[in-house]
Amino acid sequence: MAIASNTDTPTNRGWYKRNEIAITPWLFLAPAILFFAVYVIIPIFQSINISFYDWDGLGEARWVGLDNYVELMDDGAFEVSLWNNLKWLLFYLLAIPAGLFIALFLNQTVAGIRIYKSLFFFPFVLSQVVVGLVFSWFYLPNEGLLSGILGWVGLGPVNVLGDPTLATYGIIAAGLWPQTAYCMILYLTGLNAVDPEQVEAARLDGAKGWKMLWYVIIPQLKPATFIAFVVTIIGALRSFDLISIMTNGGPFGQTRVLSFYMFEKALSEYGFRMGYGAAIAVVLFLIMLFFIAYFLWSMWKEDTDR
Repeated sequence: MAIASNTDTPTNRGWYKRNEIAITPWLFLAPAILFFAVYVIIPIFQSINISFYDWDGLGEARWVGLDNYVELMDDGAFEVSLWNNLKWLLFYLLAIPAGLFIALFLNQTVAGIRIYKSLFFFPFVLSQVVVGLVFSWFYLPNEGLLSGILGWVGLGPVNVLGDPTLATYGIIAAGLWPQTAYCMILYLTGLNAVDPEQVEAARLDGAKGWKMLWYVIIPQLKPATFIAFVVTIIGALRSFDLISIMTNGGPFGQTRVLSFYMFEKALSEYGFRMGYGAAIAVVLFLIMLFFIAYFLWSMWKEDTDR
């Protein structure tokens, strides 16, 4: 009896069939890549292009080259905004260790732990506008809870948001509340993936306390730490809504950051300098790109050295 032979050899199949395994993942990724290109990549290059023009957003754009960037160097408000962004970046990073230690506490099996988790998770689901309003009431100089607490210890009322030297730190403290909750969630997820065998082996070797945390737990939390760093840095550098709600850049413009100053110059009632605002946006983008590229390079180098 003759046996039918399969004549559909690899050389006779179509191009798609020969490359199906390599092409199929890209077909699933294509919609996301398209949206990312249209709404992220292309606007980045458009912002860079606009930064070389003097344009009010409506009329004809006039080429000015690097004049917008040169003007930034002598702009006192830009300098204040840049320094405030660096303050945000420095103090915002406190959310990462704070989130880690809260996650370690919530990872225990104790009575009422679900209630504790709910209380610490609560700030994460709040809108930044709500957070700004809550802390604005908290900082009220006479009726606020902070002034009341300070009054009990004889320090008297303090106008946090009205003091140019304190206002920025007050807003950063408000932002740290939900950001710490976000880092806590990342670390709680990471702790669920910690290898119990490594923990048990370390205990048998006598590791406990800080040594267990530093040499066994934290190395296994590196993916969560990377995400926490990236998200926290981006959150610190693009801070806008809390400043808009709590001080609107005041007092005397001392709480401006780059994103808020960009809005003032490009889109506010007295702005409409699209080119100058785009130049500020480019500077902010380059700062973000530097930090994110550094962390990506560090993780890549660590993986290749193994």
